[in-house]
Amino acid sequence: MPEALFYHLTAHPLERALPDLLERTLAKGWRAVVRCSSAERMEALDTHLWTYRDESFLPHARTGCPAPERQPIYLTTGNEIPNKADALFLVDAADTDDFSGFERVVILFAGDDDAALSMARAQWKRAAASVKATYWQQDGGRWTKARESTPPS
Repeated sequence: MPEALFYHLTAHPLERALPDLLERTLAKGWRAVVRCSSAERMEALDTHLWTYRDESFLPHARTGCPAPERQPIYLTTGNEIPNKADALFLVDAADTDDFSGFERVVILFAGDDDAALSMARAQWKRAAASVKATYWQQDGGRWTKARESTPPS
């Protein structure tokens, strides 16, 4: 059964949190799709994932690249999943109604954005009705599980 993980970004921005979560995903041997709500955000993340740390990078490609099916991380603004991803990451109010086909759907949202908080609440209600959902908040530099919901059987 898929699982939805909600990450409430309060201490660190998306650019700091996302690479760590993607590294954990790849360490499991999984593939990921990062769905962005705009082409500008996708382009910024594309650059960031190559340069976020001097000694490391995250192998990835974005919409329009050759051989998207071979990419461990695929960035998009659309609904395509060409790399048979195990994890779907939703950033900047990107959304989905379909959790099937994934081990995890990860929703990252900014804690200082009222529209993002409102959308995350709506996403939580939809997710909690059909899959296990966990809510994580930043406690300094660490993530703390603050809430868990198991769907009705």
